[in-house]
Amino acid sequence: MACRELIEFLIDYLDGSLEPHERAKFEEHLAVCDSCVAYLRTYEMTIRMEKAAAIEECEVPEELVSAVMASRRA
Repeated sequence: MACRELIEFLIDYLDGSLEPHERAKFEEHLAVCDSCVAYLRTYEMTIRMEKAAAIEECEVPEELVSAVMASRRA
């Protein structure tokens, strides 16, 4: 499996939906490719951060909303 192929299967790998033979090829590649391991870890961290951000609700100040809307119109 090449690095580009690994990226195509990344989501399926993380959610556990890869077929056993595809998962084995994926993990064989990870065993020899530090770059893909780093990419996988970064992707996992991004997912965790996104989930954490979605849980945290906060009130957005009206001034900020107005400023963003004004900048979009400009």
